[in-house]
Amino acid sequence: MPAKKEYLSTSGQRFLKVSAGILGGLFLSVAIHLLIGSLLKSEVVVMLTSTFTAFLLWAALLAIAFLAKNGWKIWGIYLAGILICSSIIYLIR
Repeated sequence: MPAKKEYLSTSGQRFLKVSAGILGGLFLSVAIHLLIGSLLKSEVVVMLTSTFTAFLLWAALLAIAFLAKNGWKIWGIYLAGILICSSIIYLIR
């Protein structure tokens, strides 16, 4: 039984969701881990644990991107998170 057309997203929105999930989620998870590393002042410990937790966070952010209705909004949220983490890191250093 095919899905209703009203529930399917357009190809442009689908591309935005996929790219936000893959690239935006990856960059945001790395930015969060870099922020944690700069706050704790022990980069070695964060780098060792981030190999596991960065993948889990990336997978969660990927799933969140597909749950969103609008790809532009999820890109905006991810870019805002990246900019916030980057500016905090800049102000700490």
